[in-house]
Amino acid sequence: MTPTQIRCIPFFDYPHLFLSEERELSAIFRDVGLRGAFILQEDLIRFERNLAAYLGMKYALGVGNATDGLLLALLAAGIGPGDEAIFCSHTMVATAAAIHFAGAIPVPVECAKDHLIDPDAVERAITPRTRAILPTQLNGRTADMQALERIAKYHDLIIIEDAAQALGSRFQGRAAGTFGAAGVFSFFPAKTLGCLGDGGAVVTNNDEIYESLVQLRDHGRGSEGEIVSWGFNSRLDTLQAAILDFRLGSYDTTVERRRVLADTYHNRLRAIGQIKRPPGPEDDADHFDVFQNYEIEAERRDELRAFLKGHDVGSTLPWGGKAVHQWPRLGFSTHLPFTERVFERALLLPLNLSLTEDDVHHICNIIQDFYRLP
Repeated sequence: MTPTQIRCIPFFDYPHLFLSEERELSAIFRDVGLRGAFILQEDLIRFERNLAAYLGMKYALGVGNATDGLLLALLAAGIGPGDEAIFCSHTMVATAAAIHFAGAIPVPVECAKDHLIDPDAVERAITPRTRAILPTQLNGRTADMQALERIAKYHDLIIIEDAAQALGSRFQGRAAGTFGAAGVFSFFPAKTLGCLGDGGAVVTNNDEIYESLVQLRDHGRGSEGEIVSWGFNSRLDTLQAAILDFRLGSYDTTVERRRVLADTYHNRLRAIGQIKRPPGPEDDADHFDVFQNYEIEAERRDELRAFLKGHDVGSTLPWGGKAVHQWPRLGFSTHLPFTERVFERALLLPLNLSLTEDDVHHICNIIQDFYRLP
């Protein structure tokens, strides 16, 4: 397939999420609807149990979305007013927003060469007020958690993982979301495990944090059903849980398919000196990446993006083209030169299960053609 052939490839094909499993999803809609099983029913309990087992965790709790999950996890871990929480500025604003709405102070730091939180930058940012580290396990890759655990232990800090993009990703054999006091996942439709709306989950091995999360997600109701504290309304609804549990059953196949597509990108873009690729699927024995996204750094990034668009290939800028600390109305005065340089070059290429390997070859042909231009 050559770039001269007509082929429209959106950055993400949302209708495919339904059409590819229309019969199975319709059966789930009908089953849940006929039972009237919409909120906190057995389907959710089953999904929570299966998700916890998949990750090797004691508890998983479905919540309305991952942003809520981060907020509830911070509150359950006792992070609040006056505390500082360190996060990587290469993340969705939701990571910092959860810290803010917990009453704490979000402290942005640099990303490392793999675009994940830089442990050295974390150590430099620690003050007497620091209470937590929130690493974002970005693009389906897990950060250097060995270094972060060492830092947290030495300074007596809590780790809460924003693993929204990293279900199934592993570092040194351990799953993303399982290193800290709690880990949070997103089931937004475009995630590697997505539902057909908003959804999230918090996982933990800590009994006290779990009981606090149970209360916080459902108006302060404890495990016995009594109101025992102030709480929120952030429950993963049963229909979405049933869809997620169905898709979790084939999730390993989903991950393997994404890794095949990423490997095709990795090999095809190898010879283009103007592009910096993310680590390949087999590049590092410490990491098992699930490739939520395929994020490159590209010279003449904006021109390349326009060239792709001209050939009906979608792409997008991470987080609208700015790191969290670069949104002036959020009040940050931090200068993070490495991260800012990344955001001048970063581009997300399509990577999802609506793509074929021929699609990826087509995209790579277009990129090669662009860099051959005078």
